[in-house]
Amino acid sequence: MKKLDKLILQAFAGPFLLTLAVVQFILLTQYMLKYLDDLVGKDLGVAIIGQLLFYFSVLMVPISLPLAVLLSSLMTYGTLGEHHELTAIKTSGISLTRILRPVLLASVVLAGFSFWFNDTIVPKANLSAYSLLWDLRQQKLALDIREGVFYNGIPGYTIKVNQKLGDNGDILMGVMIYDHTNGRGNSTVILADSGRMFTRFGGQYLGLELFRGTMYVEQPDARDRAGASFVREAFSRNMITFSLASFDLNRTKEELFAENKMMKNIPQLRNYTDSLHNRLTLERKLMPRQLTPYYTYLRFDTTGQQQARRIEGWQVATTKLPALNASFIEQATNRARNLKAYAGSTGERLTNLSKEAGNFRIEIYRKYVQSVAILLMFLIGAPLGAIIKKGGLGVPVLISIVFFIIYYVLSIMGEKYGREAVMPVGIGMWLSTLLLLPVGLLFLNQARRDSGLLELDFRRLLPAKLRWPFRGYKRSV
Repeated sequence: MKKLDKLILQAFAGPFLLTLAVVQFILLTQYMLKYLDDLVGKDLGVAIIGQLLFYFSVLMVPISLPLAVLLSSLMTYGTLGEHHELTAIKTSGISLTRILRPVLLASVVLAGFSFWFNDTIVPKANLSAYSLLWDLRQQKLALDIREGVFYNGIPGYTIKVNQKLGDNGDILMGVMIYDHTNGRGNSTVILADSGRMFTRFGGQYLGLELFRGTMYVEQPDARDRAGASFVREAFSRNMITFSLASFDLNRTKEELFAENKMMKNIPQLRNYTDSLHNRLTLERKLMPRQLTPYYTYLRFDTTGQQQARRIEGWQVATTKLPALNASFIEQATNRARNLKAYAGSTGERLTNLSKEAGNFRIEIYRKYVQSVAILLMFLIGAPLGAIIKKGGLGVPVLISIVFFIIYYVLSIMGEKYGREAVMPVGIGMWLSTLLLLPVGLLFLNQARRDSGLLELDFRRLLPAKLRWPFRGYKRSV
């Protein structure tokens, strides 16, 4: 490796690692905010939160790499141009394409790594992340007994306290407990002047020590409901223990989520897509045969008294012509309704099957598109940095955000059009790349000619034989 390559790669490595970390943090924060309501108030612990953050940070890598390459390449060549190092290198006879080569090779390596990562690591991370997120959504909120509010988070009990005292809120005043564990509604009520709340046996149980209270128990009469009696029992101290097993995090088997398209690699996605296409093709071939029983052809005479004829398994009783016509019309109407209902349901099922196959194809294309996006962002960022000749985190960050938003919006549009069958899935997924590739090639052409960003010479885009109208005429001396 030559000294020039080392110089450029060293200038590229620092901004790349910095921008990758920043982009990862921003995307991870935005992603976690979407699920914040499912996580708050459940006392998950540092280990569970750290595990979830790790899984989601892995999912963000294929999205972060293109933006990091765009920003770091723009900063690298913008800094070289700002310090006139780019001009000095060009003066020594080295072309711009040779100057761009080290970062281009690094981008190719990153694109290959992104494709492998997206096809191998991301499906496993998706499986672990979303199975854990599902379990966290199903978990109950942490024990939170508030003043003056009936709390029914503990199965079989409803608790209300008038006031909570103490540094940790473990001293309770005015305690009311409804016991529903016997299955007879509010037949058992406990009232206490005060109490103390604490955990027992390593946090598996909640202990509630009550002072100066009364317990009321209804004793039902099986023969006469109106004859039910109450038993009242006063106590000076009473200990109640509640199981907190319902607040534990119960993990679901990850195999139950493995059939989702986000949990599969490319060979698995292709196999599933092929099976869907084969099923769709088979159902389309069988549809004409399944429609045949809905068509019945009846023939009858139109002279005098009508004699019914047995045609295709249908028997019509002997009747006069008006009654026979009415019978045929009624049968035809019912057949038409049945045919319409069957065609509608079958068409909807085939449409859904086609959309499902398209969704799996989208996941296949996504792995390729996100990898190629790294090369596309380099093609935009590196020449643009050489043109604007501005380093640092000011102008490069602004320009990078603008181009990444454009790319992101085009990607969403293309994916939506492909998902809704407005355009072929392949064209929809490659739409952002196809539209931004000419922009990158234009920036590269401008940088090679040392032209400004807006100094466009459209004559150079034409073949030499077609430039004659723009050449003008030489003045004669």
